[in-house]
Amino acid sequence: MKLVFCTQRLDPDDPVLAATVPMVRALAARVDELVVLCDTATIAIDGVRVREFGAPTQVQRGARFAIALARELRGCGGVVAHMVPLYAVLAAPLVRPLRIPLVLWYTHWKAHAVVRAAERVCTAVASVDARSFPLRSSKLHALGHAIDVDEFRCAEAPPPPLRVLVLGRYSPAKGLETILRAAREAGAHVEAHGTDESYESYKRALEQGFPEAELGGPVPRAELPELFARSHVLANNMRAGAPDKVVYEAAASCLPVLAANPVFDDLLPDELRFRQDDVDELARKLRALDPRRRPELREVVERRHSVGHWADGLLATVRP
Repeated sequence: MKLVFCTQRLDPDDPVLAATVPMVRALAARVDELVVLCDTATIAIDGVRVREFGAPTQVQRGARFAIALARELRGCGGVVAHMVPLYAVLAAPLVRPLRIPLVLWYTHWKAHAVVRAAERVCTAVASVDARSFPLRSSKLHALGHAIDVDEFRCAEAPPPPLRVLVLGRYSPAKGLETILRAAREAGAHVEAHGTDESYESYKRALEQGFPEAELGGPVPRAELPELFARSHVLANNMRAGAPDKVVYEAAASCLPVLAANPVFDDLLPDELRFRQDDVDELARKLRALDPRRRPELREVVERRHSVGHWADGLLATVRP
Protein backbone atom coordinates (compact mmCIF):
# COMPACT_ATOMS: atom_id res chain seq x y z
CA MET A 1 0.00 0.00 0.00
CA LYS A 2 1.17 3.52 -0.80
CA LEU A 3 0.20 6.19 1.74
CA VAL A 4 0.63 9.97 1.50
CA PHE A 5 0.97 11.72 4.86
CA CYS A 6 0.55 15.52 4.87
CA THR A 7 2.00 17.42 7.81
CA GLN A 8 3.57 20.75 8.74
CA ARG A 9 7.13 19.89 9.61
CA LEU A 10 9.40 16.88 10.00
CA ASP A 11 11.96 17.92 12.60
CA PRO A 12 13.03 15.87 15.66
CA ASP A 13 14.22 19.05 17.42
CA ASP A 14 11.02 21.07 17.01
CA PRO A 15 9.62 21.71 20.53
CA VAL A 16 6.02 21.34 19.31
CA LEU A 17 6.06 19.12 16.22
CA ALA A 18 8.91 16.68 16.97
CA ALA A 19 6.42 13.96 17.95
CA THR A 20 5.43 13.69 14.28
CA VAL A 21 8.70 11.86 13.57
CA PRO A 22 7.86 8.63 15.47
CA MET A 23 4.37 8.72 13.95
CA VAL A 24 5.90 8.74 10.47
CA ARG A 25 8.30 5.94 11.39
CA ALA A 26 5.44 3.79 12.69
CA LEU A 27 3.43 4.29 9.51
CA ALA A 28 6.46 3.58 7.31
CA ALA A 29 6.90 0.22 9.05
CA ARG A 30 3.35 -0.76 8.13
CA VAL A 31 2.97 0.27 4.48
CA ASP A 32 4.80 -0.56 1.27
CA GLU A 33 5.50 3.07 0.43
CA LEU A 34 5.15 6.22 2.53
CA VAL A 35 5.36 9.71 1.06
CA VAL A 36 5.42 12.70 3.43
CA LEU A 37 4.33 16.08 2.10
CA CYS A 38 5.48 18.83 4.45
CA ASP A 39 6.39 22.48 4.55
CA THR A 40 9.94 21.69 5.65
CA ALA A 41 11.96 18.66 6.76
CA THR A 42 15.28 18.45 8.59
CA ILE A 43 15.54 14.67 8.79
CA ALA A 44 15.65 11.69 6.43
CA ILE A 45 13.76 8.59 7.59
CA ASP A 46 14.41 5.12 6.21
CA GLY A 47 11.64 3.99 3.90
CA VAL A 48 10.11 7.48 3.63
CA ARG A 49 10.15 9.79 0.63
CA VAL A 50 9.72 13.47 1.50
CA ARG A 51 8.34 16.23 -0.71
CA GLU A 52 8.65 19.76 0.68
CA PHE A 53 6.20 22.46 -0.42
CA GLY A 54 7.44 25.41 1.62
CA ALA A 55 6.98 28.86 0.04
CA PRO A 56 6.89 32.51 1.20
CA THR A 57 3.09 32.91 1.07
CA GLN A 58 0.11 30.75 1.96
CA VAL A 59 -1.19 30.85 -1.61
CA GLN A 60 2.14 29.66 -2.97
CA ARG A 61 2.34 26.91 -0.35
CA GLY A 62 -1.16 25.76 -1.23
CA ALA A 63 -0.32 25.63 -4.94
CA ARG A 64 2.91 23.74 -4.34
CA PHE A 65 1.11 21.35 -1.99
CA ALA A 66 -1.51 20.54 -4.65
CA ILE A 67 1.15 19.98 -7.32
CA ALA A 68 3.19 17.69 -5.04
CA LEU A 69 0.12 15.70 -4.07
CA ALA A 70 -1.06 15.32 -7.67
CA ARG A 71 2.29 13.80 -8.59
CA GLU A 72 1.93 11.12 -5.91
CA LEU A 73 -1.59 9.87 -6.62
CA ARG A 74 -0.67 7.09 -9.02
CA GLY A 75 -1.02 3.87 -7.05
CA CYS A 76 -1.96 5.77 -3.89
CA GLY A 77 -4.11 3.88 -1.41
CA GLY A 78 -4.82 6.72 1.00
CA VAL A 79 -4.07 10.32 1.99
CA VAL A 80 -3.83 11.51 5.60
CA ALA A 81 -4.03 15.19 6.60
CA HIS A 82 -2.26 15.55 9.95
CA MET A 83 -3.57 18.34 12.24
CA VAL A 84 -4.09 20.86 9.40
CA PRO A 85 -7.67 20.65 8.06
CA LEU A 86 -6.73 22.88 5.14
CA TYR A 87 -4.62 20.05 3.74
CA ALA A 88 -7.74 17.90 3.54
CA VAL A 89 -9.75 20.66 1.87
CA LEU A 90 -7.01 21.19 -0.73
CA ALA A 91 -6.56 17.47 -1.29
CA ALA A 92 -10.23 16.58 -1.70
CA PRO A 93 -10.72 17.79 -5.32
CA LEU A 94 -7.72 15.69 -6.34
CA VAL A 95 -8.29 12.48 -4.40
CA ARG A 96 -12.04 12.07 -4.01
CA PRO A 97 -12.80 11.76 -7.78
CA LEU A 98 -10.24 8.94 -7.81
CA ARG A 99 -11.97 7.29 -4.82
CA ILE A 100 -8.80 7.46 -2.77
CA PRO A 101 -9.57 7.47 0.98
CA LEU A 102 -8.92 10.84 2.64
CA VAL A 103 -8.49 10.91 6.43
CA LEU A 104 -8.12 13.91 8.76
CA TRP A 105 -6.25 13.47 12.06
CA TYR A 106 -7.24 16.37 14.34
CA THR A 107 -7.22 16.98 18.10
CA HIS A 108 -8.39 20.45 19.08
CA TRP A 109 -11.41 22.28 20.44
CA LYS A 110 -11.67 24.80 17.59
CA ALA A 111 -14.51 24.04 15.19
CA HIS A 112 -13.79 26.76 12.66
CA ALA A 113 -15.05 26.80 9.08
CA VAL A 114 -12.07 24.93 7.64
CA VAL A 115 -12.52 22.09 10.15
CA ARG A 116 -16.19 21.83 9.15
CA ALA A 117 -15.29 21.78 5.48
CA ALA A 118 -12.62 19.15 6.04
CA GLU A 119 -15.03 16.91 7.95
CA ARG A 120 -17.45 17.06 5.02
CA VAL A 121 -14.92 16.19 2.31
CA CYS A 122 -13.02 13.45 4.17
CA THR A 123 -13.92 9.79 4.06
CA ALA A 124 -12.93 9.44 7.74
CA VAL A 125 -11.86 11.58 10.69
CA ALA A 126 -9.57 10.38 13.48
CA SER A 127 -8.80 11.83 16.89
CA VAL A 128 -7.60 10.78 20.33
CA ASP A 129 -11.12 10.51 21.71
CA ALA A 130 -14.64 11.43 20.65
CA ARG A 131 -14.28 14.47 22.94
CA SER A 132 -11.06 15.68 21.31
CA PHE A 133 -12.71 16.42 17.97
CA PRO A 134 -14.86 19.57 18.04
CA LEU A 135 -17.72 18.29 15.87
CA ARG A 136 -20.15 15.43 16.08
CA SER A 137 -19.45 13.18 13.14
CA SER A 138 -20.43 9.69 12.04
CA LYS A 139 -17.00 9.54 10.38
CA LEU A 140 -15.08 9.90 13.65
CA HIS A 141 -12.72 7.17 14.91
CA ALA A 142 -11.17 7.45 18.40
CA LEU A 143 -7.66 5.99 18.18
CA GLY A 144 -5.86 7.14 21.32
CA HIS A 145 -2.72 9.26 21.17
CA ALA A 146 0.55 8.31 19.41
CA ILE A 147 3.21 8.06 22.10
CA ASP A 148 6.61 6.55 21.39
CA VAL A 149 6.84 4.86 24.78
CA ASP A 150 10.42 3.75 24.12
CA GLU A 151 11.53 7.40 24.29
CA PHE A 152 10.67 7.55 27.99
CA ARG A 153 11.83 5.76 31.10
CA CYS A 154 10.71 5.42 34.69
CA ALA A 155 13.20 7.15 37.00
CA GLU A 156 13.31 7.35 40.78
CA ALA A 157 11.41 10.27 42.29
CA PRO A 158 13.68 13.19 43.28
CA PRO A 159 13.99 14.35 46.91
CA PRO A 160 11.63 17.07 48.25
CA PRO A 161 10.52 19.83 48.10
CA LEU A 162 7.65 19.20 45.69
CA ARG A 163 8.50 20.17 42.12
CA VAL A 164 5.63 20.80 39.70
CA LEU A 165 6.36 20.63 35.97
CA VAL A 166 4.32 22.51 33.34
CA LEU A 167 4.96 22.07 29.62
CA GLY A 168 3.35 23.67 26.58
CA ARG A 169 2.63 27.05 25.07
CA TYR A 170 2.21 30.10 27.29
CA SER A 171 -1.40 30.48 26.22
CA PRO A 172 -4.50 31.48 28.22
CA ALA A 173 -6.07 28.21 27.06
CA LYS A 174 -3.56 26.38 29.25
CA GLY A 175 -4.92 27.95 32.44
CA LEU A 176 -1.44 28.50 33.85
CA GLU A 177 -2.54 31.03 36.49
CA THR A 178 -4.53 28.27 38.21
CA ILE A 179 -1.49 26.02 38.44
CA LEU A 180 0.78 28.80 39.67
CA ARG A 181 -1.70 29.93 42.33
CA ALA A 182 -2.31 26.37 43.51
CA ALA A 183 1.41 25.63 43.69
CA ARG A 184 1.96 28.81 45.70
CA GLU A 185 -0.76 27.73 48.17
CA ALA A 186 0.73 24.23 48.40
CA GLY A 187 4.30 25.49 48.87
CA ALA A 188 5.49 23.77 45.69
CA HIS A 189 8.06 24.95 43.16
CA VAL A 190 6.92 25.31 39.53
CA GLU A 191 9.18 24.77 36.55
CA ALA A 192 7.50 25.66 33.24
CA HIS A 193 8.79 25.43 29.68
CA GLY A 194 7.12 26.39 26.44
CA THR A 195 6.88 28.80 23.56
CA ASP A 196 5.44 32.29 23.99
CA GLU A 197 4.85 32.97 20.30
CA SER A 198 1.79 35.26 20.02
CA TYR A 199 1.51 35.36 23.81
CA GLU A 200 4.57 37.34 24.96
CA SER A 201 2.51 39.76 27.06
CA TYR A 202 0.72 36.84 28.74
CA LYS A 203 4.04 35.28 29.74
CA ARG A 204 5.34 38.62 31.03
CA ALA A 205 2.24 38.98 33.20
CA LEU A 206 2.85 35.51 34.64
CA GLU A 207 6.48 36.37 35.37
CA GLN A 208 5.45 39.55 37.17
CA GLY A 209 2.67 37.88 39.15
CA PHE A 210 4.60 34.76 40.10
CA PRO A 211 8.28 35.71 40.46
CA GLU A 212 8.96 32.59 42.52
CA ALA A 213 8.16 30.32 39.55
CA GLU A 214 10.73 29.21 36.99
CA LEU A 215 9.19 30.13 33.63
CA GLY A 216 11.57 29.06 30.88
CA GLY A 217 11.47 28.78 27.12
CA PRO A 218 10.91 25.72 24.94
CA VAL A 219 13.18 22.71 25.34
CA PRO A 220 14.29 20.15 22.75
CA ARG A 221 12.32 16.93 22.80
CA ALA A 222 15.44 15.00 23.79
CA GLU A 223 15.44 16.82 27.14
CA LEU A 224 11.93 15.72 28.16
CA PRO A 225 13.04 12.54 29.98
CA GLU A 226 15.39 14.59 32.18
CA LEU A 227 12.64 17.12 32.95
CA PHE A 228 10.30 14.31 33.96
CA ALA A 229 13.01 12.69 36.09
CA ARG A 230 13.66 15.82 38.19
CA SER A 231 9.95 16.55 38.77
CA HIS A 232 7.42 15.08 41.19
CA VAL A 233 4.29 15.82 39.16
CA LEU A 234 3.15 17.25 35.84
CA ALA A 235 0.23 19.67 36.14
CA ASN A 236 -2.06 20.34 33.19
CA ASN A 237 -5.05 22.70 33.22
CA MET A 238 -5.66 22.72 29.47
CA ARG A 239 -9.23 23.52 28.52
CA ALA A 240 -11.43 20.59 27.51
CA GLY A 241 -11.25 19.39 23.93
CA ALA A 242 -7.51 19.19 23.33
CA PRO A 243 -5.71 16.42 25.24
CA ASP A 244 -2.12 17.61 25.54
CA LYS A 245 0.29 14.94 24.36
CA VAL A 246 2.70 15.79 27.16
CA VAL A 247 0.28 14.28 29.69
CA TYR A 248 0.65 10.89 28.03
CA GLU A 249 4.41 11.35 27.69
CA ALA A 250 4.73 12.11 31.40
CA ALA A 251 2.58 9.08 32.20
CA ALA A 252 4.86 6.96 29.99
CA SER A 253 7.66 8.12 32.30
CA CYS A 254 5.63 6.94 35.33
CA LEU A 255 5.43 10.55 36.49
CA PRO A 256 2.25 11.38 38.44
CA VAL A 257 0.01 13.78 36.52
CA LEU A 258 -2.67 16.14 37.80
CA ALA A 259 -4.95 17.14 34.92
CA ALA A 260 -8.31 18.85 34.43
CA ASN A 261 -9.36 17.77 30.94
CA PRO A 262 -12.16 15.15 31.19
CA VAL A 263 -10.69 13.25 28.25
CA PHE A 264 -7.97 11.91 30.56
CA ASP A 265 -10.48 9.79 32.46
CA ASP A 266 -9.21 6.68 30.66
CA LEU A 267 -5.68 7.37 31.90
CA LEU A 268 -5.88 9.05 35.30
CA PRO A 269 -7.76 7.90 38.43
CA ASP A 270 -9.95 10.37 40.29
CA GLU A 271 -7.22 11.38 42.73
CA LEU A 272 -5.12 12.65 39.81
CA ARG A 273 -7.84 14.79 38.23
CA PHE A 274 -9.26 18.17 39.26
CA ARG A 275 -11.96 20.55 38.09
CA GLN A 276 -10.96 23.04 35.40
CA ASP A 277 -9.49 26.24 36.89
CA ASP A 278 -10.21 25.14 40.48
CA VAL A 279 -7.26 26.55 42.43
CA ASP A 280 -8.38 25.19 45.80
CA GLU A 281 -8.93 21.64 44.58
CA LEU A 282 -5.61 21.57 42.75
CA ALA A 283 -3.80 22.93 45.82
CA ARG A 284 -5.39 20.21 47.97
CA LYS A 285 -4.35 17.52 45.52
CA LEU A 286 -0.81 18.87 45.37
CA ARG A 287 -0.56 18.78 49.16
CA ALA A 288 -1.97 15.21 49.24
CA LEU A 289 0.10 13.94 46.31
CA ASP A 290 2.05 10.72 46.66
CA PRO A 291 5.13 11.66 44.59
CA ARG A 292 6.24 8.07 44.01
CA ARG A 293 6.33 6.90 40.41
CA ARG A 294 3.18 5.36 38.91
CA PRO A 295 4.13 2.44 36.61
CA GLU A 296 0.42 1.72 36.11
CA LEU A 297 0.15 4.95 34.13
CA ARG A 298 2.85 3.75 31.75
CA GLU A 299 0.95 0.48 31.30
CA VAL A 300 -2.17 2.36 30.19
CA VAL A 301 -0.17 4.41 27.69
CA GLU A 302 1.44 1.27 26.28
CA ARG A 303 -1.93 -0.43 25.92
CA ARG A 304 -4.10 2.41 24.58
CA HIS A 305 -1.88 5.28 23.43
CA SER A 306 1.30 3.86 21.91
CA VAL A 307 2.42 5.04 18.51
CA GLY A 308 2.07 1.48 17.18
CA HIS A 309 -1.52 1.25 18.40
CA TRP A 310 -2.22 4.63 16.78
CA ALA A 311 -0.67 3.66 13.44
CA ASP A 312 -2.67 0.43 13.27
CA GLY A 313 -5.87 2.35 14.02
CA LEU A 314 -5.16 5.07 11.50
CA LEU A 315 -4.46 2.59 8.71
CA ALA A 316 -7.72 0.82 9.55
CA THR A 317 -9.56 4.06 8.77
CA VAL A 318 -7.80 4.27 5.40
CA ARG A 319 -8.59 0.68 4.43
CA PRO A 320 -11.71 -0.27 6.42
